[in-house]
Amino acid sequence: MPKLLIWAPLAENDFKNILEYLYREWDEKVTNQFINLTDKLLEHISNIPRQFPIINKKKRIRKCVLTKHNTLFYRVR
Repeated sequence: MPKLLIWAPLAENDFKNILEYLYREWDEKVTNQFINLTDKLLEHISNIPRQFPIINKKKRIRKCVLTKHNTLFYRVR
């Protein structure tokens, strides 16, 4: 059963800013590709949350590289 994903408010804001930047500096196609990539990786995280490496054992933070310039950090509860 897939896990429910909850975005932190700061993460939502960062994602929005990234999309605005991509749309402004590149185009709608690149923006949509980034959205699709993010959705695909979020689906993987939802289905297999422990698949990406822990980078902070104390806080149980995991790291998923989206692109060379964007990384998604998350915690499994």
